[in-house]
Amino acid sequence: MDTDRGSQPYCTQILGDLGAEIIKIEHPVRGDDTRAWGPPFAAYTDGRTGNGESAYYLAVNRNKKSLGLSFAQPEGIEIIQQLVRDCDVLVENYLPGSLKKYNLDYETISRINPRLIYTSITGYGQTGPYSNRPGFDVMVEAEFGLMHLTGTRDGPPVKVGVAVTDLTTGLYACNSIMAALLARANTGEGQHLDVCLSDCQVATLANMGQSVLISGTKDSGRWGTAHPSVVPYQGFKTADGDIFVGGANDRLFGILCDKIGKPEWKDDARFVTNNDRVTNRAELEPLLEAELVKRTTRRWQEVFEGSGLPYAAVNDIQGTMNHEHVQARGMVQTIDHPTCGPIKVISPPVKFSKAEPSIRSAPPLLGEHTDVLLRDVVGLSQERIEELKSKGVVA
Repeated sequence: MDTDRGSQPYCTQILGDLGAEIIKIEHPVRGDDTRAWGPPFAAYTDGRTGNGESAYYLAVNRNKKSLGLSFAQPEGIEIIQQLVRDCDVLVENYLPGSLKKYNLDYETISRINPRLIYTSITGYGQTGPYSNRPGFDVMVEAEFGLMHLTGTRDGPPVKVGVAVTDLTTGLYACNSIMAALLARANTGEGQHLDVCLSDCQVATLANMGQSVLISGTKDSGRWGTAHPSVVPYQGFKTADGDIFVGGANDRLFGILCDKIGKPEWKDDARFVTNNDRVTNRAELEPLLEAELVKRTTRRWQEVFEGSGLPYAAVNDIQGTMNHEHVQARGMVQTIDHPTCGPIKVISPPVKFSKAEPSIRSAPPLLGEHTDVLLRDVVGLSQERIEELKSKGVVA
């Protein structure tokens, strides 16, 4: 069960891709907030009015069933409590303690279903001095180091181009849910998972965080596309765009020198070893750019191909979606949406040798599955369902 908010839709979409049946609980009137996060919108093709379905919503809600329900009313709370009796996992994204007044907190729900994996995804966790703060991705990026590390060398801190902390938190939550399900297979018991953006952000500082812990000094700041400890390992201007080259060791640097027509740089005392190149990066980087800017990105790709040198064109998002490798790997597919017709979406990324994660259903309309879920799972009559709709409990 997915209670609809924040970073959790990505977590539950992954579980859905892997075969889980996901019940998405949405506000019965406005639905998931991301339904309104646009433009762009996929336009309706069935004659209805309105903006259509937002690209943001479509990105993280496939393979789910939508139940429009308000738990501000006792009947709504009762329905959720009935649903969790048959659920393996509940994922919620409310401030700690917020669900207690609705009797939907872990202590109450675990008595109804002791085998339930109750997953709380918050900005700052269930404990600690910030636990009661609301927190969005960008606030956590700022507070816990990532924004400080992102941007050009002399520029201001900037946020990452996608909500990467939301996404990594969703991934951590998904992995932890599957581990908890495996543990339950041995113990028969569910548990409460406390997953938060701030913890996951700190964890994914990785080598940059570890460097500060080891050195005991401040980090070295923003490096743009460059690397603080490896040179050259960054993007450079070309005649018509940018290309990233990875001369990550002395051999690869030598290949780069040969391919750009500067073999003498391999023996230049300033550039012989990586340590030399890091020390003298202010001299080497302009020299490299002066050569790489002479040709187009495509031409440099042709020069570097097959040489063993890691390289990559710097593409925009449209270029990425149209990329020959993305297409060959099946990472974009077309699905049928009930009101927007055929739409292109990003595919599940992992390929299994004996299974195939699939898009079994398009992101649902608000309340698309309300009747069938209340009838087949909760056991309500159609008359009772219509009564609840008239009272605004469900939609």
